[in-house]
Amino acid sequence: MKYLILHIALFFSLVCFSQNDQLAQYYYDKGDFEKAKISFEELLKSAPQNSQYFQKTIDCYQQLQQFDVAEKAIQSRMNTYKQGNLLVELGYNFQLQKNEVSAKKHYDEAIERIKKNPNEVYAIENAFERKSLIEYALKSFQTALSVEPQFNFNYQMAQLYGQLGNTEMMITTFLDEAYANPQNSVIIQNQLARFMAEEGDESFNETLRKALIIRAQKNQDVFWNQYLSWFYVQQKEFSKAFIQEKAVYKRNPESLSSILNLAQLAIDEEQHETAKEILGFVLENTNDLDLTIQAHAYLFEVKIYKAQEKDFAAINTEISNLLSQYGFTLSTLSLQLIQAHFLAFNLRKPEEGKTIIKKSLELQLDGYQEAQAKMELADILLYQEKFNQALICYSQIEENLKNATVAHEASLKAAKTSYFQGDFTWASKQFKELKSASTQLIANDALEYFLLISDNTVADSTQTALKQFAKGDYLLYQNRNQEAILQFQSILKSFKGEQIEAVTLLRLGKIYEKQGEFNLALSQYQNIIAHHADAIYVDEALFFSAEIEKNKLQQPEKAKPLYEKIIFNHQDSIYFVEARNKYRQLRGDKNL
Repeated sequence: MKYLILHIALFFSLVCFSQNDQLAQYYYDKGDFEKAKISFEELLKSAPQNSQYFQKTIDCYQQLQQFDVAEKAIQSRMNTYKQGNLLVELGYNFQLQKNEVSAKKHYDEAIERIKKNPNEVYAIENAFERKSLIEYALKSFQTALSVEPQFNFNYQMAQLYGQLGNTEMMITTFLDEAYANPQNSVIIQNQLARFMAEEGDESFNETLRKALIIRAQKNQDVFWNQYLSWFYVQQKEFSKAFIQEKAVYKRNPESLSSILNLAQLAIDEEQHETAKEILGFVLENTNDLDLTIQAHAYLFEVKIYKAQEKDFAAINTEISNLLSQYGFTLSTLSLQLIQAHFLAFNLRKPEEGKTIIKKSLELQLDGYQEAQAKMELADILLYQEKFNQALICYSQIEENLKNATVAHEASLKAAKTSYFQGDFTWASKQFKELKSASTQLIANDALEYFLLISDNTVADSTQTALKQFAKGDYLLYQNRNQEAILQFQSILKSFKGEQIEAVTLLRLGKIYEKQGEFNLALSQYQNIIAHHADAIYVDEALFFSAEIEKNKLQQPEKAKPLYEKIIFNHQDSIYFVEARNKYRQLRGDKNL
């Protein structure tokens, strides 16, 4: 009983302590520093060694301009704990009073402490950095290194150089660290990529490119070719990345996997000629069956994307020949599924496609391979308007591979199935959940459909226009593009000026683009820009128009103002960074 009472008392004391902590922080965040000061003083009395409570108490004194009280408290703590970082606190207290001489004196004393005991650098540097005294923070590391050269602060120093705007030293220091400790390359590349994408310093990319080229020339280590390849991938210059990857392979011909991955990236960005060149190199240089099959699969992806109806029979024969050559085995599963899809969606022979998949499912597939085959089967069932059977297949994938990317993909396709059927309530619920999917493409797709349904339900509670639009989307899914065009044109006539108009124009624009009718596509996008400036699709219309002008019609001067509108009016657009980079390129900036 005695121990029970003791435990209860201890529990309530901890609860009260936690509540006092939260209350003090609440006052502090609210800017009520007088009440925050009293609360933190009480907390500090209960836990005098707690540095966070001490720091917040000093902050309150300084916010209330009680500098003498702050100085006395800091000095008292220094006498007790002898910590070098308190010299920074004392110096900063003088700096707030515009007493630069005393501030500098204490900052220099903190640096001297590092000379005597380099291990104090961590606390002292952190104190300088928290006060935004970046040059002193940098000097702290430099001083420690002068005493103990075996210390390594490259990563931290590079970040400080970045904060100071010294991008050249930041790049140099990051690259030194990456080469010395390759295990840190990924986090360093993440930092560099952030600067490449977000920073306004237009010389950054050029400085980084030159630094990498100089290192590759001076040091023949393939490490720098790999880094250059990474750099060009960030810039989506896949042909240049391929040159670097070839240089790596020639010196270290162990694997072509990274080159194959590069081909996939090029395909994703519709740089098909570069992708074909890369895949040709892979096929010339590998005897590995899996790589050979995957390279052929990627090549068919390119061929099918660009094929016209007159090419279909030849493509199907080519796939059949490869399956005869390499066998109907686990290794050729990707080719089997490509042929099944091609038969159903291009040659309009869904039953033949299903026959192939059923034969594939008889192989000894692992869970992921089975999911791929079932996904293709579900897609064909959906093509055939066998909605319930398709939903069952998608559900089986979700159930068997919970939380895997392929399961999220199945969930998205199940939601689209409900959408095609006109069950917008259920579809919307599914899309809402998938907005937070870990895969960005799935999350973006889900968000697009969620907004489509919600916006057009608010505008039209009967969902009449939305039902017609979903029918058009289903025709697109079935690859019946001409019928889809007629359906969307009918929507524009029947629902002119209504909410559905902007997204309908966007759909038509993308169809015309795919068909190579670029002036017709531009006409749809310009209609959105001119008459639906407040619609959520205007940034897409601007970007797609700019891309057509720049890449298809070879009229860069017309593309430039379109990119510019995204930069100044649509900073939250997913196309913002790409639009900014392409605008700089057209303007002639050296960083690109």
